[in-house]
Amino acid sequence: MHKSSLYRTALYFDAVRRHGSIREAARHLDIAASAVNRQVLNLEEELGLALFERLPGGMSLTPAGEVMARHAIAVLQDERRAWSEFEALRGLRRGEIAVICAESLNARFLPRIIERMATRYPGLSIRLRTEGSNDIPQSLRDGDSDIGIAFSLRRDSGLQQLAVERLRLGAVVRAGHPLIGDAIEGTISFAHCVRHRLIMPSVDLSIHSLMAPLRQRFEGRLDIMMETNSVTLMKNLTQTLDVVAFQARIGIEAELADRSLVFLPLARPGPVVTELGVYLRQGRTLSAALDMFVALVREEMAGCVIADERP
Repeated sequence: MHKSSLYRTALYFDAVRRHGSIREAARHLDIAASAVNRQVLNLEEELGLALFERLPGGMSLTPAGEVMARHAIAVLQDERRAWSEFEALRGLRRGEIAVICAESLNARFLPRIIERMATRYPGLSIRLRTEGSNDIPQSLRDGDSDIGIAFSLRRDSGLQQLAVERLRLGAVVRAGHPLIGDAIEGTISFAHCVRHRLIMPSVDLSIHSLMAPLRQRFEGRLDIMMETNSVTLMKNLTQTLDVVAFQARIGIEAELADRSLVFLPLARPGPVVTELGVYLRQGRTLSAALDMFVALVREEMAGCVIADERP
């Protein structure tokens, strides 16, 4: 089956949007630049509107181009979904799911889901990208990813939330750290944490904004060794240094199991919590494979909440 002219128009337009020039778009599409230019010019002539500003540094979207971009993204994603469903009906179960997620989910959370997906859909390819939670919405709006899994996203009219669970945030320290002795009924206050050197999340992690009120309250009293957006780096340093880091239990499951790390839920005096959510571009529909993926994510999230309630 040949790709439709609507799909081709959306594909060429979107490539120019992404790469900022006709030449770069053509290079990534592996076609002649004249073909891409002709498609864009024909579209602009048909609409009677300029879709791009032609600038010395490249091409940028006009207001009409912004409208066209949303339409093109929808067309491209719907085309991929339709082909995945056709292949599933033929029993081939091929296709691709593009997932974007927070880094900590790569330790145990996502491997368990992907293992089950691989069994159910052995021909399916999963393209996974890791970003800070605050950078995930743009990837979904731009159509770069099908599904996003992120912590504590602000409400966004361009996204739909498919599932959400609340998890406790805590201080993470190595076994034997003196902070453990200050815990009361298994929880710790931030006031006790600030007596030690800290590793703090940087601004592109959602936990940064959740902890901002605590940081402001103790402004001038914090001994911050490092700010980072890498949960893996925080985890590794807490295992070797007398420092205190902050996160949910997700991402340190193995270290908690072998007791090389200790998780102390924060209280101020009530719990400090984050939301773990699954997100989709507004108006997007789920293919069979995406629907299965979301169902498995929901199951895994429910297990995280149960683990979070243990003392």
